[in-house]
Amino acid sequence: MIKFHELQPGDIVLAEYEGQRTEGEVTELNREDKEICIQTPVQEFWYTPDQLFPIPLDEEQLKKFNFERQEVDGSVKYLRGPFRILLPEKGNFSNFEMWYREDRRHITQPLNVHELQNHYRQMTKVELTRASGVSAS
Repeated sequence: MIKFHELQPGDIVLAEYEGQRTEGEVTELNREDKEICIQTPVQEFWYTPDQLFPIPLDEEQLKKFNFERQEVDGSVKYLRGPFRILLPEKGNFSNFEMWYREDRRHITQPLNVHELQNHYRQMTKVELTRASGVSAS
């Protein structure tokens, strides 16, 4: 489950319908009824927060956002324009740094895709989107 206040239009999450989870993008928020409109490859539909699930951040997810990977002295750096993510330990997405210009953040817990998108939006003032759109999982 994802908390309603964590979501923004453009965030990518898993939406559950009849026991099946499908990746989708938040298109609209209804704050009054606490419902979230999600566009999946099949349709656009309204969900409640208990029907939405986070997607854990990993290298595969970063590739979907067109981040480039560089190995640097035993650590891994992911780049998208001037935005950087540095993992001191390969594959450890629970302790890393991200920065954009003078804004640096040290993340000390596992991050989900929608949370990365929200950090990116706060830091760059630009949406973090996928070039090819959303795909089913």
